[in-house]
Amino acid sequence: MNEQPFFGLSSYHLGMALVGAGIIAAFWLPRFLSGREPAASALLILFGIAMHWILPDVSQALDPRDAPLFWELASELAVIVALFGTGIRIDNVTDYRRWRPTIRLLAIAMPLTIAAVAFMGFAFAGMTLAGALVLGAVLAPTDPVLAGEVQVGPPTEGGEHPVRFALTTEAGLNDGLAFPFVYLGLLAGTSGFSAAMLGEWLLLDVLYRITIGCLGGAAVGWVLARVLFTIPRGNVLADTASGVLAIAGVLLCYGATELAEGYGFIACFVAGVVLRRVEAEHEFHGKLHGFNEAIELALTALLLILIGATFPRLFGELDWAHAGIALALLFVVRPLAGWISLLRTGPPPADRLVIAFYGVRGIGSIYYLGYAASHLELVNEGQLWATIALTILLSTVVHGFTAGPVVDHIVRRRQAGDIQS
Repeated sequence: MNEQPFFGLSSYHLGMALVGAGIIAAFWLPRFLSGREPAASALLILFGIAMHWILPDVSQALDPRDAPLFWELASELAVIVALFGTGIRIDNVTDYRRWRPTIRLLAIAMPLTIAAVAFMGFAFAGMTLAGALVLGAVLAPTDPVLAGEVQVGPPTEGGEHPVRFALTTEAGLNDGLAFPFVYLGLLAGTSGFSAAMLGEWLLLDVLYRITIGCLGGAAVGWVLARVLFTIPRGNVLADTASGVLAIAGVLLCYGATELAEGYGFIACFVAGVVLRRVEAEHEFHGKLHGFNEAIELALTALLLILIGATFPRLFGELDWAHAGIALALLFVVRPLAGWISLLRTGPPPADRLVIAFYGVRGIGSIYYLGYAASHLELVNEGQLWATIALTILLSTVVHGFTAGPVVDHIVRRRQAGDIQS
């Protein structure tokens, strides 16, 4: 009988220990420099990269080129939790003027970004038109998971600066609104472009799925609000319930909307917004948000350190053309598209520049590429993953280290102006 050695080195348990230590260190080390954790996302990825060299078998098993379904499902859960929490955060939704920048970012900046990235992929990286369109759609949405530094605060906190409001609502909606363009790329890759295909895409993937996403989210948010705050009167669930109901609401909303062939991402954000409108000042909203945020941060930390472990494998597929696309997106395409879309919307130039620049990329892009790779045999899939990986790494470093101080400066400047006036 062969016995295992008493101190046998299990790669699985070593991996667990390294992941745990990396997450703790990523949130702890920045405290020596400031009271923030803006560097945590970048450090998590860097610790994941280091883990690759210690446990190469783990990074091989998680390689998204071989296991896209894992990344699709894991990132999907993180995104829907974040979207629901983003909806709950928003205190005031009634002023149309506050929504003008958001509408412009969604209707102008996002399509411009998709078109620009698709053009670069087709013209400079030698991609097929369908593949270039998929890349543009995958990189278009800003991320509700990693953009906490630039978003509005917890429920009932107030003080929703226009910059924070615009970036929060954009991140809450463009994850779902990018989906039609992902479908368009997949359809083009399977059946090619035609009038019939475009007509079906407009009716089904644009009009129907977006409408069902909005209606499904509103319905679930309304029902959940009644269960929590209204029925039975005098003994409502919100007085005693746990914040775990936030996760239950997310799962119900997303699952039910997807069963109806709507966009669950849109539904989760809308459900959070609608739920918050009932008993808007009730303290239970804070409990829901706190529990939801804890789950969101835990999922995000795990995903970032694990995806970081796969980066060294992916970067071997990166060429100068795809690296250029990542750099151009973050430093040229998004800032320029955002600036153009925000002209004549009200915010002063400095605010418009901040909104335009801080389009954080992250977990949403992982989901969309995982989804596309699970549903279509993508040409040069490794290069697509490498482009996404570089974009996320650059975004977490550049945006993560600078977003908090920059947005805080904008907010303080406005508060000082309000006091003087």
